[in-house]
Amino acid sequence: MTIHDQLDRLGVTLPAAPRPVGSYVPAKQAGDLVFVSGVLPFQDGKIFRPGKLGGALTVADGVEAAKLALLNALAIVQQAVGSLDRIKSIVRMTGHVASAEGFVEQPAVLNGASDLLVDIFGDSGRHARLALGAAELPLHAAVELELIVQINPEL
Repeated sequence: MTIHDQLDRLGVTLPAAPRPVGSYVPAKQAGDLVFVSGVLPFQDGKIFRPGKLGGALTVADGVEAAKLALLNALAIVQQAVGSLDRIKSIVRMTGHVASAEGFVEQPAVLNGASDLLVDIFGDSGRHARLALGAAELPLHAAVELELIVQINPEL
């Protein structure tokens, strides 16, 4: 079963890779690792549910934003390496969560993306992770994710 078959089985559609919003590349490969720049939860060219968790947004809103940011990140990986089937392992995910004062549920928000990685890639989707709160994120995004992905250079 290919990764796209798995996405279809999950009812998940990979979006087009978003364009950078600054002076950087969306992904950079070094050996068998692909480093994905910070990715925001874009949907149809707009930030999905802008705002802060623990303020106007709920944990459930943040989970959906994290899933969307992850799908955007995977679209960037696909664009960089040609196929998601080349992914050998998700090594690390760093997540930044726009947080109102006193909000401490950043890990619960990022579980949306972490759980989706395991649903898509199985054990290869299990990863190291850092969950951080942030006062503000670019474009008032609720979540920003970074990924480090190991690819199979032989595919």
